[in-house]
Amino acid sequence: MNDNLIIDGKEFRSRLFIGTGKHKSLKDLENYIISSESEMITVAIRRLDLDDNQSNDLLSFLIEKKLNILPNTAGCKNIDEIILTCELSRELINTNWVKLEAIKDPKYLLPDPMMTIIAAEKLIKNGFKVLPYINSDPALAKNLEELGCSTVMPLASPIGSGNGIKNEESIRIIIEQSNVPVIVDAGLAVPSDASKMMEIGADAVLVNTAIAQAKDSKKMGEAFKLGVKAGRISFKSGRIPIKGIASPSSPEKNLLDV
Repeated sequence: MNDNLIIDGKEFRSRLFIGTGKHKSLKDLENYIISSESEMITVAIRRLDLDDNQSNDLLSFLIEKKLNILPNTAGCKNIDEIILTCELSRELINTNWVKLEAIKDPKYLLPDPMMTIIAAEKLIKNGFKVLPYINSDPALAKNLEELGCSTVMPLASPIGSGNGIKNEESIRIIIEQSNVPVIVDAGLAVPSDASKMMEIGADAVLVNTAIAQAKDSKKMGEAFKLGVKAGRISFKSGRIPIKGIASPSSPEKNLLDV
């Protein structure tokens, strides 16, 4: 059966989204795009120097690969910068999809909930499909869904930290109450983290640093691909219930007399 991910009517075979923020080279990026089989990649539009050949090469490279490019608002310090960056990305990439990152905190890079809500509302009114990066806050996630966001993207732990999953119970609640796809974003360190998020019902994960900064990013991209697939299959298969006592795996009937 078709188990593709659907966001705002668009289908994805892969439930692994990746980023470009920490890639070592375009060749390395190409290698882990191929090995991960990801169909969606994020780009920080504000951090592109359009007068610089390397930045131009990155954007041209991604367009040439015919990937779905998800521009993000990393580096924006206020709502006006967010709106301007999204308008610029719509012109540059010809997409109205945007990953909304509203971050004022320079140390922990945690998203600002109020700025996220205000920016999301303005962007939606301007015709954007908003995928907001948020703290693992179930109430905030529900409010953003009701505003009309296309997904919610709660963090597992601070972005780029490699701390793995620190907010599992909050993410479980977000998944349980959400009527839009839940994409777990930030902090995932190893494929088992991604698999765990998929096992509890996340619709997708977004991984950047853990792949791009691995010693062998090509192999790590493949490992995350397999972790995501395993977690999704596990979720769809239905895990056994948790019991407080042991349960024998061998049948107790028709035992041989000794």
